[in-house]
Amino acid sequence: MIDLTGKRALVCGSTQGIGKASAMVLAKQGASITLVARNEDTLQHVVKELPASSAQNHDYIVADFNQPEELKRNVEKYLSGSNEFHILINNSGGPPGGEIINAKAEDFIQTFQGHLICNHILTQLLVPGMKKNKYGRIINVISTSVKEPIKGLGVSNTIRAAVGSWAKTMSFELGPFGITVNNVLPGSTETARIEEIIKGTASKTGKTPEQVKADMISKVPAGRFATADEIAYAVAFLTSPEAAYINGINLPVDGGRTGCL
Repeated sequence: MIDLTGKRALVCGSTQGIGKASAMVLAKQGASITLVARNEDTLQHVVKELPASSAQNHDYIVADFNQPEELKRNVEKYLSGSNEFHILINNSGGPPGGEIINAKAEDFIQTFQGHLICNHILTQLLVPGMKKNKYGRIINVISTSVKEPIKGLGVSNTIRAAVGSWAKTMSFELGPFGITVNNVLPGSTETARIEEIIKGTASKTGKTPEQVKADMISKVPAGRFATADEIAYAVAFLTSPEAAYINGINLPVDGGRTGCL
């Protein structure tokens, strides 16, 4: 069993979906969790749901990933209280779907800020503590589009690939300090995000949401979508001491859908 006792994890986008599932699984493994999301009421509710022993202390930071400077200020304030992290889970919702030819320049800029820039800000803030403790795990929850672009997700494909390249470069620089940087690439997962994509595709194609979902599932060798927990357990392994020699990888968790190595 993975043992994260004594470790503290900052988990982004952690009030729903894969982020929340990752926070729950890491807490089950003994880590203390700091949730990050923009809705304080929901954060208060989720922090109470986290499994906790006497050795764990869970809390949260309110921040909007559409406001990188706000995120930086709020995390800096938290760190000023002598708080340090061993684990960073970079995770935030993807942009609306759509063909890339129709995307506005602002769509790319906003998504770039909310994903790559926020990831970078958090990494810069947390790495000094990781170096001090000689232990660091940075996991970026991205998408299988890093390996194989997904039709109809033009902006997302572009920015996810940028995050993947950023992470690989960061892994070279941080590896000597006992810090690993890896990407988990979820396939279609039972979350609000996939429901949004299904509805958007249905409205554009004239198919019913049920037909769109069936089409998507037909392309997955496993014959179903993932659960958020299945992605979270992959995240949890990469945060563990046992994963110390895994660095700079893209790990698809997609039921075998991605058609490349």
